[in-house]
Amino acid sequence: MALIQNKKARFDYAIEDKFEAGLVLKGWEVKAIRAGRAQIKESHIFVRDGELFLLNAQVVPLDTASTHEKAEPTRTRKLLMHKHEIMRLIGKVERAGYTLIPLDMHFKSGRVKVEIGLGKGKREFEKRADESKKQWKRDQQRLLKTRVRRG
Repeated sequence: MALIQNKKARFDYAIEDKFEAGLVLKGWEVKAIRAGRAQIKESHIFVRDGELFLLNAQVVPLDTASTHEKAEPTRTRKLLMHKHEIMRLIGKVERAGYTLIPLDMHFKSGRVKVEIGLGKGKREFEKRADESKKQWKRDQQRLLKTRVRRG
């Protein structure tokens, strides 16, 4: 179950593959994420020196956060994956024009994980087409529901 979701990612990008990565966090960040005080809507993932980093993910500290450590809500956080997975992702990003997008944050066995989507950006007409398909499916369900009631 995802605690924090990036709903805008599926609207802006056509997701082709998903991966799960660990996240290097401090103690106060884990507590804040567990409380749902994080946001990844404006964040993105970039590659530097063969490693993946999450940029612009905002984790708002709790009121009871530690006082001996200065909280930095939008710091760059390192993602943890196996080296061969990272190399495969880097190859697709650099050669095939894909983008890495954080889809959600969730807990797995007591650890915070980030689901990463490998996708390509949608153009405006593709977004409109997807939206009209969704609207048509809603209308179909509505029509079927009324037919069942009458029938």
